[in-house]
Amino acid sequence: MAENSRYIRFDWAIKRILRDKANKEVLEGLITVLLGEPVTITEILESENNKYRFEDKTNRVDVKAKTSDGEYIIVEVQLTKEYDFFQRILFGSATSITDQIGIGQDYCVIKKVYSINILYFEFGCGDDYAYHGVTTFRGMTKKDSVLRYKTPSEEKYISKSTGRMTMPEEVFPEYFLLLVSHFNEVAKTPIEEWMEYLKDGAIREDTTTPGLQAAREKLAFMSMSEAERRAYRDFMVSVHVAEDNWNTARSEGLAEGRAEGLAEGLAEGRAEGRAEGRAEGIEETRRENARKMKADGMSTELIAKYTGLTIEEIDELKS
Repeated sequence: MAENSRYIRFDWAIKRILRDKANKEVLEGLITVLLGEPVTITEILESENNKYRFEDKTNRVDVKAKTSDGEYIIVEVQLTKEYDFFQRILFGSATSITDQIGIGQDYCVIKKVYSINILYFEFGCGDDYAYHGVTTFRGMTKKDSVLRYKTPSEEKYISKSTGRMTMPEEVFPEYFLLLVSHFNEVAKTPIEEWMEYLKDGAIREDTTTPGLQAAREKLAFMSMSEAERRAYRDFMVSVHVAEDNWNTARSEGLAEGRAEGLAEGLAEGRAEGRAEGRAEGIEETRRENARKMKADGMSTELIAKYTGLTIEEIDELKS
């Protein structure tokens, strides 16, 4: 792709550019496409949860926004494999909910939370590239029975935007998982155009998809200063190192594990051999990549982020 038609990756943009309210149209566009209705962001929340610290599992949110309806949007980009990601997003939405209510307050003050997660690694087992999860209450014996509100204070649960009674699923968090590596379609719909941008950095010149026209204007590679372009190139190097880290560790670990397990000739030995082989392969490859990144002058924090090593372990490495 030519540099004059190259666009900044979304994960870089969300950390460096899209936190600015002046650039909120890009985020609004993505959210609008996913929710199927226009969304206006009134506030980008600069809380502690917006900051990334490798060693702190509570600070893993990339950006948190508040809409004109008072609802909360969590948008997170995850580059490296994480098997407990379902628990991770549950924790993030639960934290966002508990942060909303104080002691003695009515629970009706709690606003809905949308958790949008863009994953650049293989996750779960499914044939689609975009998933949506909601909570509904259905009858166990009468399958077509859906539980609704019926309280003396029903009016407070009437939606101001729609004028109708809020359904329970409109109260509980909603989750969106976009599996970037699963997308292999010809982009024809808005969600497909967004997936194409997330995967390849491509945006059509004639796009009318919400958010992408603004992205063409605000996220163009050549619109950055030379210092920003250098920083972005360094970032992309670290991304490729992280990907290579995982792929190399996986192949080396599996090979070593198979050899050790087969030598023992026992099912238990094979299982243990694979586990030990994977662990050793992953650990050694992480350290080797960390040495290379350190030798290239990359910051310790960035190395920790993309290798999984602690600050102390990185400091002990010889470049």
